[in-house]
Amino acid sequence: MTTKVDGVPGPRNNGHEMAPLNTRARGDGTHGVTIMLSPPDRSSIGSREGAGALPDGDPDRAAWSGKMQFFLSIIGYSVGLGNIWRFPYLCQQNGGGAFLIPFMIMLILEGIPLFLIELGMGQRMRLGALGVWNTIHPWLGGIGISSCIVTLFVAIYYNVIITWCFYYFFNSFRYPLPWAVCPQLNGTDVEECERSSETAYFWYRTTLDAAPSIDETGGFKWWIVLCLMLSWTVVFFIVMKGIQSSGKVVYFTSLFPYIVLTIFFIRGITLKGAGAGLMHMYTPKVEKLLEPTVWLDAATQVFYSFGLAFGSLIAFGSYNTPKNNCVRDVLLVSVCNAITAIYASVVIFAILGYKATLGVDRCIQVNKHILVKHNLLPSMDVDQSEYEHAMAGLNETMTKDWEFEKCSLEDQLSSAAEGTGLAFIVFTEAIVELPGSPFWAVLFFTMLLSLGLGSQIGILEGMLCTIFDIDIFKRIRKPYVTGVVCAFCFSVGLIFTTGAGEYWLKMFDSFAGTIGLVVVALMEMIAVIYIYGHEKFTEDIYQMTGIRPGLYWQMTWRYIGPAIMGCILLSSILSMLLRNPTYGAWNGDLGIVENKSYPNWVMGIALAMIIAGVLPMPVVFLLRRFQILKVDLDIHQGSIRRNETTASTKEMIDEDDVVSPDLPPPQSLAATRFTIGDFDTKTDDANKRGKTSPGKTTRTSTGTASYGNGSSNNATSTSAGSTTANSATLVTTSITSTGGPRKSIMKQ
Repeated sequence: MTTKVDGVPGPRNNGHEMAPLNTRARGDGTHGVTIMLSPPDRSSIGSREGAGALPDGDPDRAAWSGKMQFFLSIIGYSVGLGNIWRFPYLCQQNGGGAFLIPFMIMLILEGIPLFLIELGMGQRMRLGALGVWNTIHPWLGGIGISSCIVTLFVAIYYNVIITWCFYYFFNSFRYPLPWAVCPQLNGTDVEECERSSETAYFWYRTTLDAAPSIDETGGFKWWIVLCLMLSWTVVFFIVMKGIQSSGKVVYFTSLFPYIVLTIFFIRGITLKGAGAGLMHMYTPKVEKLLEPTVWLDAATQVFYSFGLAFGSLIAFGSYNTPKNNCVRDVLLVSVCNAITAIYASVVIFAILGYKATLGVDRCIQVNKHILVKHNLLPSMDVDQSEYEHAMAGLNETMTKDWEFEKCSLEDQLSSAAEGTGLAFIVFTEAIVELPGSPFWAVLFFTMLLSLGLGSQIGILEGMLCTIFDIDIFKRIRKPYVTGVVCAFCFSVGLIFTTGAGEYWLKMFDSFAGTIGLVVVALMEMIAVIYIYGHEKFTEDIYQMTGIRPGLYWQMTWRYIGPAIMGCILLSSILSMLLRNPTYGAWNGDLGIVENKSYPNWVMGIALAMIIAGVLPMPVVFLLRRFQILKVDLDIHQGSIRRNETTASTKEMIDEDDVVSPDLPPPQSLAATRFTIGDFDTKTDDANKRGKTSPGKTTRTSTGTASYGNGSSNNATSTSAGSTTANSATLVTTSITSTGGPRKSIMKQ
């Protein structure tokens, strides 16, 4: 439908959700028309006509104070704990240096293209995740809701890792380090510590006081509860005012980890055995590239290391200026992310090589003592060649009966763990061996805190940006909403402070943020490339950056990227269906970690989380496709409800259903909400054609109108008063025989 103001054609409405006019009369001799166009101001914007036109978004929207603040925020979010404790493990398990080949290929074909989609759409629309997908099409509004729900699950358990880092950080100031020696009972080492190791005992018994299974909670651990409260308090004060507060913290959380990594690098490469550790990690095993799981691990690592589908990148992009070169930002952050992962791996395995070498030396000393005891060596001070000659002369029976240990550097290095096991058990054991170990422990856990807080800031920013873009919450001050969210997350997070806390965290990590995120990412690519249109998105990138995406971008956006995401999704589902999900439970009697199957009720909770993360997408689609909801708090442009309209007023509405030309032109009728009621109609046929005969008048006795431009909240002045977006206003229209429409707008 084309609208006109004083005979001038206005913008064309979408019309895909327009309801037919209702021609019922009121029965009292009068007729009325109600036109409701009701999107939230910032959750949806229309597209302007004309090539190169960019939306203004919300001029009151927060913005980065400088390019450096934006870049460091993105780096702090993307470069997280996974670069430290996940990537080195994957390199070790998947072919060493050969793993860098599939990692780089997946980075180019999957990570960078989807990264640009999220950052570019946020910058183009200047909206959060909810607003972006509503704007592309109202049926896709569930993508933003799903993203927000999955992000909430991840935020709840991710802060628990920061909690553990706080606990270790506080204990790092003790000398000797509490995980350097076993505690003693009646002058002897605690049996559980003797059976395991000092670092494992401190992690499972002192820190977690781990329960034997997920069925037994073991009660709340007050020291973890206090640390969890501290971590959420710190996070609240960082994010309570959005990027105005968090933008100042990123200078520390983003730069400090690189300083610490460099210090560890300089110290690590000077240690005995560092070269052996690096050789073990980066020696390529090319035959591994033939295994599909290696490529799948590479694709999954790229996906999670960028933090895609959380809505955070969209939020960060929305705070940019419309002409920011987002393509350059994507390439710089991608290169920085990859280099950081490789750099961290060098640091980790240089120090682990030192630890493994010391372990081999201790093993050899034990074997020498046995050989001296049985008179096979003259003393403990013999050189390596004489020791090896003596060991070669042993038969199988002697080796077994005398309980010789196998001293293999390869075995020592292959025992490296991932995740919490690497950070809190393996690496802490290596730190103990360093001179001045408390200093290195403080540095290491301060680095982990910085990495964790940087990622947590980004995760919460994506979720809170979506919440703040909802009309209901726009009237509430940011600190209040942020405080409620943090308090809710802390309350739910108390489950991780029980004896089974680590088991619950592994369950959340395995189910809450896996399938949901991959589905959201796949839908994002489909929405932008096939619904919004890759030609339109290409033009948007060109208008914003001056760079027109070429063949590489088109192929990865349209074909390769969705195919890779589809493979990740399919493999994740098959893995859950074919493999019985297990978790590692601590057996204090044996001093080892045992794999146990999740009980059925826990798997029910896991399934519920997966469904909760995916379900909003089909639900919103069905509700809006069939217009099931009569009241939609986030209805998209073109969604029009008209009630009690007669045929005599239809054509008049078609001609004059926009507000005064004195107002700034809306992007579409979706930017307007107004009601015209109680028409006293005294018109002839000319009136029906938008004309008024002499002596005939059409008067609105009552009516309300509010003008809310989805991309502008600027106050607009008129001849009779002024109005601000979202303010309720009264429109009085008088049409006389000597002039056109005259409209006065006054605040109610």
